[in-house]
Amino acid sequence: MICLVGKLPVLQVGRHQVAGYGTEWIDVALHRAARSCDRADFPFIDDIRDGILHYLEHKCPWRVLPLEDLFERMKRMLRRIGCDAIANNLNPLAPPITLSIARAAREAGNGFELVFFQKLQKEIDDLHARGAEEFHFTELRESARILRGAMQWTPRCNRLHQEILAFLQNFAQQPVPENRKIHLTIDL
Repeated sequence: MICLVGKLPVLQVGRHQVAGYGTEWIDVALHRAARSCDRADFPFIDDIRDGILHYLEHKCPWRVLPLEDLFERMKRMLRRIGCDAIANNLNPLAPPITLSIARAAREAGNGFELVFFQKLQKEIDDLHARGAEEFHFTELRESARILRGAMQWTPRCNRLHQEILAFLQNFAQQPVPENRKIHLTIDL
């Protein structure tokens, strides 16, 4: 199922808002919680997910819902139906997040590549700590042009573009805790 604008609330993850999201991440979070308390055979995950979706589509009074609040509600629901162990092991998991890195480039400014990479790393770390595991990065070429202060694409822009790509690929290779793999896609 995909979020239809106007039907499901926008999810707030850190300073990012996610709209148009699917629901697979809810299943993944519930399955992980069940497995972590040795309940991999827990039969009610689909019913719980459907209850969460019903809440989001029909009962949620907010247009923007912080991800942490959603997971607290999920934990309360699990406890009400007697699934305390699963509730205690439920960790926030965000839907896939699209990140325009041109924003970090604009904030860093022309010629401040080190600041750009620090901002980008800080933003990724913050989102990962909040439950984001799947990232889609956009506007890499635009970022290189902003940081180089170039109106047209130049060989210097190309070199910086390659550095940004290497940085993001290195980010995806970093070790992460079990069950917290990072997936990324990049618009070239």
